[in-house]
Amino acid sequence: MKILSLLGSTGSIGQNVLDVVRTFPDRFSILGLSAGKNITRLARQIEEFEPECISVADEASVGPLKALLPVKYHDRIFFGDQGNRRVATLAATDMVISAVVGAVGLLPTLDAIAAGKDIGLANKETLVMAGRMVMQAVKDNGVSLLPIDSEHSAIFQSLEAGRRSDVGMIILTASGGPFRTMEQDKLPLVSPAQALDHPNWDMGKKISIDSATLMNKGLEVIEARWLFDVASDKIRVVVHPQSIVHSLVEYIDGSVVAQLGIPDMRIPIAYALSYPERIELGLSRLSLSDCGNLSFEKPDYERFPALRLAFDVLEQGGVKPAVLNAANEIAVAAFLAEEIGFTEITEVVAATLNQFDRGDDLDLEAILAADARARALALEEVNQRIRA
Repeated sequence: MKILSLLGSTGSIGQNVLDVVRTFPDRFSILGLSAGKNITRLARQIEEFEPECISVADEASVGPLKALLPVKYHDRIFFGDQGNRRVATLAATDMVISAVVGAVGLLPTLDAIAAGKDIGLANKETLVMAGRMVMQAVKDNGVSLLPIDSEHSAIFQSLEAGRRSDVGMIILTASGGPFRTMEQDKLPLVSPAQALDHPNWDMGKKISIDSATLMNKGLEVIEARWLFDVASDKIRVVVHPQSIVHSLVEYIDGSVVAQLGIPDMRIPIAYALSYPERIELGLSRLSLSDCGNLSFEKPDYERFPALRLAFDVLEQGGVKPAVLNAANEIAVAAFLAEEIGFTEITEVVAATLNQFDRGDDLDLEAILAADARARALALEEVNQRIRA
């Protein structure tokens, strides 16, 4: 029995994690749950999985959650960063699944690693912000960090076909999102509803918007650099609209190994939870004959400048990746609130990045300070556009 704590239980990834746990009650159990403000869904999860420790986004959510639950759970409820960190460090937990969205995942993940917990990582921002620090902590504490994102899980699986020293290139696939073929002059008029309508995946709002701008793929590039210890010039992105080939590894002899499957997040989740085993999920099988043609194309950096920004900040290093992430979180929230246009998301991020020097990425204090300053500057940039 593997005992799990789950950060981000009410989101898309979190719900899929719980579905896998529900399917295999003899293999996995839930000790801790944390969520944001969807307390109705969280209350249902608590009554089903009976966790010993619970966290919500803020103190204001504690009372309403208690009102939905039996009294026995009331003294198990915490909130905010400290609540997340408490859930991530429960003594009996074997593995912490970080499925929260955004910078909020960094500190509880670091705490979990320091407490000797294995990590199932779906929170790419943790490695974007502090990849070198996190991977060094994984090494120092002798824990495992297993990827849950479909692309990074695909790379992880493909790397088992050969030696790390023989890797020539890591190739991340991107669906291209809903606007891959839209006329570029129409992109500024895109609505949040259009951007949330991803053609292949059912995801949360933030990730859906990031997929539409291809910022999500940029963040995955930075994540891959640290997760697999490869230089940025050994990472490439290719657009694959069908989302069947989840990513590939090219070896120095010219062999290319890929992982294919239906677009269902339970597959990479189950692989991370059960590694090195595989478990029968009862999902529909991939039928290549029914897929038709699988196509691949180069990304359009003019249409999707966010992807170029991500490669640039990876080269620049320091606090720049943390700034990229923070400014993007602010800009996406502003777009969803209909305060700025779709193409202004990347413009806000670029304007914020221009106000930072490289900095030192080995210092957690510097990273957190850059994150806070970037959010303030990005919000100022958004407000200027609102007033204009």
